[in-house]
Amino acid sequence: MNVIDSAILGIIQGLTEFLPVSSSGHLELGKAILGDQSIPEESLLFTVVLHFATALSTMVVFRKDIYLLIKGALKFEWNDDLQFVAKIALSMIPAVIVGLFFEEQLEALFNGNILLVGCMLIVTAALLILADKAKDTNKSVSFKDALIIGVSQAIAMLPGISRSGATISTSVLLGNDKTKAARFSFLMVVPLIFGKIAKDLFSGNLNFEGSNTMALSVGFIAAFVSGLVACTWMISLVRKSKLSYFAYYCLIVGCIAIAFAIFS
Repeated sequence: MNVIDSAILGIIQGLTEFLPVSSSGHLELGKAILGDQSIPEESLLFTVVLHFATALSTMVVFRKDIYLLIKGALKFEWNDDLQFVAKIALSMIPAVIVGLFFEEQLEALFNGNILLVGCMLIVTAALLILADKAKDTNKSVSFKDALIIGVSQAIAMLPGISRSGATISTSVLLGNDKTKAARFSFLMVVPLIFGKIAKDLFSGNLNFEGSNTMALSVGFIAAFVSGLVACTWMISLVRKSKLSYFAYYCLIVGCIAIAFAIFS
């Protein structure tokens, strides 16, 4: 993989990790349109590096929040900070269950199933439109909400369902404050990303020999910087109820994907 490819993949990863357009869905569409050989397969090491970059960008954007949460949780009192950490842990359970017990079935869906991608992009569009029309509140995420949002995150493992779009929309539709919904959505994915990275590291499948250090570095920087921009931008868009822009985009792309699957 050359430096230009790694930079492009890094930017795509950084943007689609936070913008509600489904990175997995777009990758499947790209493969179908350009052909499987047109998009080089990312090595597991490169994938881990990009995911680490986006997780780090989230931590930078929410550095003050994370610091206060850790500081408050370490008091070992059932305060708001420890409760928030507990809600994050609770939200992870559905995705962990799906990842551990249904990994093979899930991977089978990532095999050029363009019709599924198109349908799921339309579902994403519907969720975003509904969330955009939700009324502003001051409600915070409850434990029950955290579990339901976690279920939506697990469902978002399907190609075409945006993780950020699904979790933020679900949270908002449950009556939570839009800014708090975005904050919870982005923070809840950080431990999952680090958990996946740890799993890959201990699996023994990572190949460090012959790795292109320059390409890895460029990909990391591209994913980190674009992740910072996308994360900050997304918070602003959610607060201003601008998710409908992405909804229309997902709707158009979804319809094109369905037409492509039916008539190709």
